Amino acid sequence: MSNDQQEVLSLTLADQAALHRAYMPFLARGGLFVTTQKPYRLGDEVLLMLSLMDEREELSISGRVVWLTPLGAQGNREGGIGIEFSDQNAGTNEKIENYLAGLPGSDRVTHTL
Repeated sequence: MSNDQQEVLSLTLADQAALHRAYMPFLARGGLFVTTQKPYRLGDEVLLMLSLMDEREELSISGRVVWLTPLGAQGNREGGIGIEFSDQNAGTNEKIENYLAGLPGSDRVTHTL
């Protein structure tokens, strides 16, 4: 996929456990892991339509691919991409952290680290 074409992806995170597995707090502006079988390259621009917990409307998040987990990865990890939020969506990071506040489980498995 070329860098001048923005791919649109959809992600639904209906509960704290799913949100915790997908969230990438180690990125400067935050990000999410999206399972996909489509091939992407680092730096690809994407538009993520996110259905988050009990939000009434989908969030439209632009970002770029900063993480790749290939299909068939070690440890039976799901294949997909990590998307770092753009500057304009940096506030999404705080929204996600508010949903995860108080969730025990720094030892819980995530899709990335």
